[in-house]
Amino acid sequence: MYRFPWVLFLVAAVNMAVAADPLRPGFYFETCPLAEFIVRDVMKKAMIREPRSLASVMRLQFHDCFVNGCDGSLLLDDTADMVGEKQALSNINSLRSFEVVDEIKEALEDACPSTVSCADILVLAARDAVALSGGPNWEVRLGRKDSLTASQQDSDNIMPSPRADATSLINLFAQFNLSVKDLVALSGSHSVGKARCFSIMFRLYNQSGSGKPDPTIEPEFREKLNQLCPLGVDENVTGPLDATPRVFDNQFYKDLVGGRGFLNSDQTLFTSRRTRPYVRVFSKDQDEFFKAFVEGMLKMGELQFEQPGEIRTNCRVVNGRPVDVLMSY
Repeated sequence: MYRFPWVLFLVAAVNMAVAADPLRPGFYFETCPLAEFIVRDVMKKAMIREPRSLASVMRLQFHDCFVNGCDGSLLLDDTADMVGEKQALSNINSLRSFEVVDEIKEALEDACPSTVSCADILVLAARDAVALSGGPNWEVRLGRKDSLTASQQDSDNIMPSPRADATSLINLFAQFNLSVKDLVALSGSHSVGKARCFSIMFRLYNQSGSGKPDPTIEPEFREKLNQLCPLGVDENVTGPLDATPRVFDNQFYKDLVGGRGFLNSDQTLFTSRRTRPYVRVFSKDQDEFFKAFVEGMLKMGELQFEQPGEIRTNCRVVNGRPVDVLMSY
């Protein structure tokens, strides 16, 4: 069961602080001048090999930054004494393309050993995934450190469920000083990619325990979803999040206006009066969506907590821990 322990989260949020060394553009200009070029080059190769990887990498930043700040903790594999965020409810059997991050890190280590953090790689790779999918490009602020640990429980306590409604999402984003506009704009990351039948079975067959489908789903679209995700289906089967799943554009919002949102947590952005105005604006004005998305990504990228950190040489493991002690699942 997904949980939203707001009281515990508020205590943690109070401890959020700007890092001792403020983030800034061009952080690696002197120490690793080709860093951003290397990240973009690996992302291009990943796109050619598997187009879906762009959407997958794009989402890693969100899942990392909302759990104890943008610190690369999401990337840590489990160890004998730590169950990390990859096993969290919102991540397991869902997040993917970690191997792309590995490739980026390996290339950066060859060029500039022990210099570029895994946390910064996630921010750079997310930006490049958007740009390479047809979305906006922007200058990112860098200089993050990598965490020394990760926690499945912390992720389970914070990350929202696909069943979440607009009110829950607004409350969650507010704890990070992200506005309603930021919420709607950042949800536009679902302009690309796919999601599993697992995430929508309740919408199709038992919305709110009613034994009936979600009435907000447009009838013809519901028929398509029923064919994709019939009762008894392998719930790891995937469907597109919008009508143009390989292009970063404002089609996502047009689909929400038409009742064709794949996830409940997406469609609720149009059914809620607080979020609906932004959905309408973004559905009509792609430039406005792009502008708001960049603003939201920059704000989200600033989320940091005061905690010990390092520059990992392998994004999956803390420095000094032998790789062969990692548990396999």
